[in-house]
Amino acid sequence: MGLGNRRLHVGRTHPKGVTGPGLRRALTATYRDLLRHHALQVAAALSYFLVLSVFPALILLSAVMASVPLPDLFSRVLDLMSRLLPADTMRMIQAVLRDLLKANEKSWLSFGMVGTIWLASGAFSALIDALDIAYDADDTRPFWKTRLLAIGLSAMTGALLLSALTVMILGPRFGAWLAARVYLSREFVLLWPAMHWAIAITFTLIAAELLYFFAPDIKQRFFATLPGAILAVACWLGFSYGLGFYFRHIANYSRTYGTLAGFIAFMTWFYWNSLALLVGAELNAELAKESNRGQLLPKAEAVAEEPWDRAA
Repeated sequence: MGLGNRRLHVGRTHPKGVTGPGLRRALTATYRDLLRHHALQVAAALSYFLVLSVFPALILLSAVMASVPLPDLFSRVLDLMSRLLPADTMRMIQAVLRDLLKANEKSWLSFGMVGTIWLASGAFSALIDALDIAYDADDTRPFWKTRLLAIGLSAMTGALLLSALTVMILGPRFGAWLAARVYLSREFVLLWPAMHWAIAITFTLIAAELLYFFAPDIKQRFFATLPGAILAVACWLGFSYGLGFYFRHIANYSRTYGTLAGFIAFMTWFYWNSLALLVGAELNAELAKESNRGQLLPKAEAVAEEPWDRAA
């Protein structure tokens, strides 16, 4: 789990330094490390913390959106989530949120902000530990620093994912609406249906890269995290639609779990997406080892030895 006397032989990591044989070695080593780091068990633990954090995060999101002068914005977010999550899961989420938000949403924003943020950041604190394991990093940062980092990561990734959701909520017809008001070309209208998907995926990729870049206690270039981010986001999309189809048309968890079916489906969805995030981290770490461009140092040690990498 720790670095010990061993250093990842890759400091200024970048995927372009990896050859074809190096890529094959990295993929093989990624599989070995997933077994060595017990990634399946770590993903299960991470999904537990994500479930604990998701409702505080949604409560905070609803409180913030209640202050935005757009009608039914939070309802639209839930509607978009229903396209990605199993139907039983969405029914459970909506029922819980209805109970929690019967009071004025703004009261959550004014009085419950600190506790809600602390609970919502719990999953990111667990994620920092999980990514340290994936990168074989000994985390020497104090507790207060990692907790502030978890809160910062939850805010940054939350903002990026909310931006991606907003672009998706605007939908393919927004291009024609915008072109009619600011006199954009017809080509923009034709390209917007593809552009809004590309923008949403780009925001999601940046969110994943931020997690890989800031969470582990390892010095690396920002764009060196791109391969793992692409893999993780591709798996997120595939798992979301694949599991949605599976739960709607193949599995019938209600017969086995009854009223807990929605919760079990939710845990399953989080489990596979957590595993995708860990696989992306393991891939980044192994590609770093294959880049052969120096040593990948812990952040504190790297800062002491050289100025902050502006190319990151």
